[in-house]
Formats: sequence, C-alpha cells, structure tokens
Amino acid sequence: MKDLNRFYETAKQSAKEHMKRGQINAYLDDLLIMNHYKRQIDSI
Repeated sequence: MKDLNRFYETAKQSAKEHMKRGQINAYLDDLLIMNHYKRQIDSI
C-alpha cells in the first residue's frame, strides 16, 4: 500500500513539472499513470 501511494505521489509531482514546462504529452502520460495507481489504491 505504501508503494502504491509513493508511486502515485511521484507521478503527481512529475505531472506538475511537465505542466510547468508545457510538455502536454508527458503530462497526459503522467495522468494516466496516476489514474492507474489511484484505481489500485481504491480497490484495496
């Protein structure tokens, strides 16, 4: 569970950085990763 939260938070920080830099494709990829981990966290 701790690993899932850590992966989610890492993807969240990465998404923020990509949005600041205007890297939209990378930002959207990070959002997909966040969604994946959020679903796993919620299913537990």
